[in-house]
Amino acid sequence: MSGTSAAALEPVQKVKSAASGAPSISVAGHEIGYPHGHLGHLSDAEEESLRGFKEYLQEKGLYQAGPPPSHDDQTLLRFLRARRWVIPDAYKQFSDTEEWRKANDLDNLYDTIDLEAYEQARQLYPQWTGRRDRRGIPLYLFEIRHLDSKTVSAYEKHAEKTFKDAKTDGSTPSKLLSLFALYENLTRFAQPMCTELPDRDHAHVPITLSTNIVDVTGVSLRQFWNLKSHMQAASTLATAHYPETLDRIFIIGAPYFFSTVWGWIKRWFDPITVSKIFILSASEVKPTLESFIDPQNIPKQYGGELDFKWGDAPTLDPTIAERATFEAGYKNLPTGPLVWHPVNDGKDLECVAVGSEKGAKRNVRICTIPKIFCMPVSTPAAAAEEKKEEVAPVAGATEDAPVSPNGVSKEEEPADTVPTAEVQNLSISEGKGAANDISEKVLETESKTTSATVVA
Repeated sequence: MSGTSAAALEPVQKVKSAASGAPSISVAGHEIGYPHGHLGHLSDAEEESLRGFKEYLQEKGLYQAGPPPSHDDQTLLRFLRARRWVIPDAYKQFSDTEEWRKANDLDNLYDTIDLEAYEQARQLYPQWTGRRDRRGIPLYLFEIRHLDSKTVSAYEKHAEKTFKDAKTDGSTPSKLLSLFALYENLTRFAQPMCTELPDRDHAHVPITLSTNIVDVTGVSLRQFWNLKSHMQAASTLATAHYPETLDRIFIIGAPYFFSTVWGWIKRWFDPITVSKIFILSASEVKPTLESFIDPQNIPKQYGGELDFKWGDAPTLDPTIAERATFEAGYKNLPTGPLVWHPVNDGKDLECVAVGSEKGAKRNVRICTIPKIFCMPVSTPAAAAEEKKEEVAPVAGATEDAPVSPNGVSKEEEPADTVPTAEVQNLSISEGKGAANDISEKVLETESKTTSATVVA
């Protein structure tokens, strides 16, 4: 994949909200940050880009209008946002991803992956807590200390022998294919489920993002070094083939030497992804997380009320539990891959457990939920209404703060989203592990409205 284009070097500009006077972020004429650039919140130019993208893909044989369409609009918009609404660039990333998915039979891999292998992968990567942030985006937890060299080595050996009725391209390691089964779970299960929950702002906007807490407590410099190549390879493929699925990352428990590690990590991503990462000191953890997440959904170890520990099955959001009608003796979600299918003439969605156990495929209906999400239709009136729903400014951004390439060459940078200001002074000083000035600005903006976010 080619790296970040010259557009990434354009400065961001603040624009005033017509309703509240709170600034939002505009880049090259596009206002960015959820829900901007998402269904129901597209400008006329973005609507035109989406129409043109569909036509371009259809000409290339990569899209069929249906009904049903071969790809939903929210998926196509992820690639457009990632490539700054430039149709040929979005086509390049989309076509590369389609080729990669076909070569690795991703749909079939997810449907047939061995449950033991899936669970082993889940124990090494971000885990869905079963909860959401204040905007309804699924909340994930990742504790790095569990990724010691012995555990990773055992996982990689097992991954080579994993039963799955799927082919590979011969170049993507089996250990990473198991990881991408987890990304499939994000896009095919967690995000669609959260989309169907009405108790959130912008309930008409489909959820295509995730919020992540990354705990690096107790991780040694040697452990970081041993994981370096593994995590870099995973990050590069994820940003190439699952663009615009990350809203923000909160890093907690950063040790005194993390400035060295941060030097490695920020070179794996483009500046836009870097701007989504918040490094929090111990005193910043609770107030900052509460700015974005209701305390009942924050794990207890970070000052919240949720009884969720690393390795636990998701602790289902009460709204999910209330809306779900469980079947076949189930009272909660089982382990392993899950998918949603429309039933009852599209009025409901059924949750189906897939994957393989001891070589036998499973196909068990777990529960149903009522379907409430309908594809929004953007109109000039809707676009005008969008102007009244501005979100808060990016942390650390100033009117003349350009996006910095961070020393990463265009050829090296994986693209993740539209450009915005890089978080300023994201550094570790005297063992604090804090991004200077970030939490004050987060808390200041979030105190005005709990539904507002720091655009990243």
